[in-house]
Amino acid sequence: MIDKPADLPRIRPRFSDTALPLTLFVCSVPGSLITLPGDDPAVSWWPGVLLTGSACVGLLWRRSRPRLTTAVAIACATAVAALGYIVTVLLLGPLMTALYCLALRTDRRTANTFAAAGIACLVSATLLAGPRDEPLVLKLLEPAAWLLLPVALGTTTRLRGAYLEAVQARAEHAERTRDEEARHRVTAERMRIARDLHDVVAHHLLLAHIQAGAVGRMLPERPDDAGRIAAELAGTTSAALRELKATVGLLRHDTGPAGPGKPPEPTPGLAHLHELATSFRHAGLTVTLASEGTARPLSAGTDLTAYSIVQEALTNVTKHAAVGTAEVRLVHRADSLLVSVTNGGSAADSRSPDGGYGLIGMQERTRSAGGRVRTGHLPQGGYEVVVELPYRTEETAV
Repeated sequence: MIDKPADLPRIRPRFSDTALPLTLFVCSVPGSLITLPGDDPAVSWWPGVLLTGSACVGLLWRRSRPRLTTAVAIACATAVAALGYIVTVLLLGPLMTALYCLALRTDRRTANTFAAAGIACLVSATLLAGPRDEPLVLKLLEPAAWLLLPVALGTTTRLRGAYLEAVQARAEHAERTRDEEARHRVTAERMRIARDLHDVVAHHLLLAHIQAGAVGRMLPERPDDAGRIAAELAGTTSAALRELKATVGLLRHDTGPAGPGKPPEPTPGLAHLHELATSFRHAGLTVTLASEGTARPLSAGTDLTAYSIVQEALTNVTKHAAVGTAEVRLVHRADSLLVSVTNGGSAADSRSPDGGYGLIGMQERTRSAGGRVRTGHLPQGGYEVVVELPYRTEETAV
């Protein structure tokens, strides 16, 4: 009695394992009675039924022991042929089923070996003990045809199943790879936006902090200078808000125009170095700009990378170095752009900005542009950041 629907999958294989051998056993009864036209049965029907029934019993283990089941079926079929029965599909049913299961569960070589052995045994027994009036073509071809058919079907089914499993495995692998690639791209985009936010916040907030402190110190005695610095402080915060708006706007995935009559903000680059140097003057840092060689056009990504590294290096000078001067030098080479940021002073006055995210951001930006970065103290004192960026024009960057 079936108590639960979940018991059906276990009951169906048991039913088919029993029903198929029973059906083949029933078919062996008329198969053992077949004779040539006009001839009387030369052998009683029951030995053939008994031998075929033994092969049918062996089919109960065709899933777990296909080789043993096939060997028993070959022996029983050979004995049937040796007794003088006409070998028909009704008597070969157990052997055909065993060969099909063998080809389905083993390799092609094993299935072909058992099939060849079965054909050899049946043809030999039929030639020696089969009915004399049976045509020779039937004695030779009929057993071979009936035994090769299940082997071909079983091999085809097995190969098709293996192909479908391979296709499913590739689809699952592609799905996992696509998900991993999507996560990798999301992580890389988050890191890029985090670097942009760090550059904007670190630069402008540092300037705003210094200007606000200067306003507080000058307000009692020098209100005019305090008012001027306060106006500059407003400009610093306005620039910070503009750059934050442009950076955070990337999270909206808005690739269209900024709005009616509002063109998108230009991407900062080396052309804005003078404005950048002027902004640090309000923080008490005098920046000197120098250039060597003939300038070449840069891709937007390389231009932004160079600008951001200079901005971060100057911010580190303002935060960590007790000096008031810094030099930015651009060296335009034949195949690369060399950017160096150096601050003067003694080694004691220039502390390495280790432990923060500034140097990490420089390294990540430089690697993304295909360049190299070197940082460290100078023998004569001071700290230096040197970045080498390969030229990537808009044509070669595509």
